[in-house]
Amino acid sequence: MEKRKLGFWEVWNMSFGFLGIQFGFALQGGFMSRIFQTLGADPHDIPALWIAAPLTGLLVQPIIGYLSDNTWHPKYGRRKPYFLLGAILSSFALFFVPYSSTLWIAAGFLWILDASINISMEPFRALVADKLPESQRSYGFVLQTLIIGIGTWIASNLPWLVNKMGFTEEAAPGVVPEYVKIAFGIGAMVFLISILYTVLKTKEYPPKDLETFKKEKKENRFVHDFLFSLKNMPVTMKKLGLIQFFSWFAFFTMWSMATPALTDYVYKAPAPDKTAFDFSIPAQEQAFNIANKAFQTASDNVGSAMGIYGLSSMVFALLLTFYAAKRSVNRKLVHMFSLVAGGVGFLLMGLGQASLLNISFILIGISWGSILSMPYAMLSSSVDEKRMGMMMGLFNMFIVIPQIIAALGGINFLSELISKSSIAPMILAGISLILGGLSNFLINDKKVIIG
Repeated sequence: MEKRKLGFWEVWNMSFGFLGIQFGFALQGGFMSRIFQTLGADPHDIPALWIAAPLTGLLVQPIIGYLSDNTWHPKYGRRKPYFLLGAILSSFALFFVPYSSTLWIAAGFLWILDASINISMEPFRALVADKLPESQRSYGFVLQTLIIGIGTWIASNLPWLVNKMGFTEEAAPGVVPEYVKIAFGIGAMVFLISILYTVLKTKEYPPKDLETFKKEKKENRFVHDFLFSLKNMPVTMKKLGLIQFFSWFAFFTMWSMATPALTDYVYKAPAPDKTAFDFSIPAQEQAFNIANKAFQTASDNVGSAMGIYGLSSMVFALLLTFYAAKRSVNRKLVHMFSLVAGGVGFLLMGLGQASLLNISFILIGISWGSILSMPYAMLSSSVDEKRMGMMMGLFNMFIVIPQIIAALGGINFLSELISKSSIAPMILAGISLILGGLSNFLINDKKVIIG
């Protein structure tokens, strides 16, 4: 069946659920480390507390990709059941995570949240390849990026906005402030509603040959299919994997370490160590409250600054959307220069100037906009459509493996090689992103480059 070109609103409707997914990711990425620090985590321990996120992605995404490839229901479709299941579970975890009373509970909710987001996310990627002809795939992935940018910007500023509505920054030691809890509750609601919108507004195509599909479904085995797909991974996919490795090492470093790094190095307001204060002495309690309020304010500033990378990626994606709607895109060059720009943005943080953070995150947003679109557009042009879900899941290995390495000590080890300063992780992220950009020189398949 020849796939017809879809109009703007059709592509928008099928991608709108990414607004909710990004609400979850942005709140997780911008404020999870803050919650860990509020609960008493040392900055050096924070990457390890994030380990659940990439580990679940490593396990969940290939399985979900495989299952969605082999699912078809006349009413519920192929990918939509997984959107909805992931949304329900994600909303639950997102709502309750700021109410965590201990580090292990917070880490447990992070595990549930990330696993659930992964259940929703990868089928969304596969849906673009399912519904759009080759000529529209760059356009489809870029439009997804536009929606992701909107979600990132709004969600990153949610705690600040709720705070401005009159909810206090003050909280007892080890307790997340009320306005952060409210922001996460709003995020949970947006997540569920946006996914429901896509489920109700999107109709999926049935398999080309339904009888053959049913026969193959009965014969398919996950392990066999996984190993076959792994063995027959296209060369281009492996090259893209190297680019993804450096890119996602950089962004995981930012999500886990931006708050402790920037609150300390730029705003001079690190999280106070509650064990260093004697709360039986009023002056000590007051000193803690002052330091904690300064940290919460600095954390809000960091969160709002990080929101700028969502806004920047949105603008970048909007420009690419207009361009891709009319002309072919040189995916390789766009991705190369975007990643290098983001790397420069991270390096600028080393100057320690709060006034430069906006510029830093604008440049990082350009790279983020490209990361969310160009690699997937290039991948979709190099793999078998019948295995799109599985291949998208396998592709995720190149995303989660660098995050696992980073969480298990990679960030701390490499950062200390650079400097003992608290800003060293951000410098490391910049170097990694530039290496990712230069790795685009390895891509040489013209079908993949132009789309």
